[in-house]
Amino acid sequence: MAILRNKLRPFRAARNLGLAGFVVLAACLGFGQTTNSCVDCHAALPDPLGVSQEKFSQDIHAQEGLTCTSCHGGDPTSDDPDKAMSRRAGWKGKIDRRQIPQLCGTCHSDPAYIRQFNPSLRTDQLGQYRTSVHGKRFAAGDMKVAVCTDCHSVHDIRAPRDSRSTVNPVNVANTCAHCHSDAAYMKGYSIPTDQFAKYSMSVHHEALAVRGDLSAPTCSTCHGNHGAAPPGVDKVQNVCSNCHTFQAQMYERSSHKKAFEAASLPGCVVCHSNHGIRHPDDARLGTGPDALCMRCHTPGDVCDQARAGLLSSLTQLEEAIKSADQVLGVAESSGMEVSEPRLGQDQARDSLTKARVTVHSFRTDLIDQDIQAGLKITAANLKAGREAMVERNHRRVGLGMSLIAIGIVLVGLRLYIRKIES
Repeated sequence: MAILRNKLRPFRAARNLGLAGFVVLAACLGFGQTTNSCVDCHAALPDPLGVSQEKFSQDIHAQEGLTCTSCHGGDPTSDDPDKAMSRRAGWKGKIDRRQIPQLCGTCHSDPAYIRQFNPSLRTDQLGQYRTSVHGKRFAAGDMKVAVCTDCHSVHDIRAPRDSRSTVNPVNVANTCAHCHSDAAYMKGYSIPTDQFAKYSMSVHHEALAVRGDLSAPTCSTCHGNHGAAPPGVDKVQNVCSNCHTFQAQMYERSSHKKAFEAASLPGCVVCHSNHGIRHPDDARLGTGPDALCMRCHTPGDVCDQARAGLLSSLTQLEEAIKSADQVLGVAESSGMEVSEPRLGQDQARDSLTKARVTVHSFRTDLIDQDIQAGLKITAANLKAGREAMVERNHRRVGLGMSLIAIGIVLVGLRLYIRKIES
């Protein structure tokens, strides 16, 4: 037996070494680690206490290695609720709503800490929040106003670039609408609750939600995000000018700027409104139901005459573009080479667009420059199109005569062949 034990000793040593290696490997791969008792319990609870592993795994904090204890404290390695949620283990319990901004700011206001995860992430959100309407009312004791978790969610916070994030550009308006479209919740604040309904019909919403243009404005574009505040009456044009630069430059030259400021009117909003901005068209210069000018001006006065002249000029250029497009289109479909004048039509349309932008200056001389430039281009393009049509007609006549001549030759050949055969 002693001899047998001696022979088996190398095999036992190898077995023990293999078991030890497996234990080390398992530790490295995470096998045998104690499960997160927080998620184990809360996965079985109903909302709002229910937090599944799948839900928490989508959270940006969980993906960066943070756990439940980072906010709530406690000991997630213990399956005993008394130990896991003991004050000795640093258990904080449910986070009171009053504590949320400061709790989030503990990390998000620490540049050295945040730099470990995302060096480009701003760390002034808490300071910005305290300057906002929400932050000021919150500091005054109003617990209904938005705090971090109302906008960013709680246990499934996603990065803003994630299309599922509540603060992704395409979702921001819906997030704000949770409160601002609820008339019962907003009762007592003396502000409208139709902003989202109007925005949903706006040209901005169409560009963002329908055409997928992520640069199009949403709530936070104009109001800010953490430092959210409604633009002051004398600041609206500054907000709009962040995108509409040329219109703002024209407005600065206009007589309306002084008139609006004297009457304490909010610039751009007077004509375009704010949340329900519709696509502008020339009908705004007309006298119909969509007309704007006549809301303030008197029919027949100097401004009314200027308005009529501007509308006539814009309509003239638009009709000239359509006429040239029609002739060039027929010529092109007939096989004529009209690529150069067709390209020139884009320049004419640019002139029309520029004229419509220049309307914000309300200076007929500047607008007329753009109109005349466009009319000159369309006249040349229309001439080129008509010349192409004349050439097409000449080609058709020549082709017809050629076909007739060919037909006569064929008939003659046929008669000559018959004569030979007879």
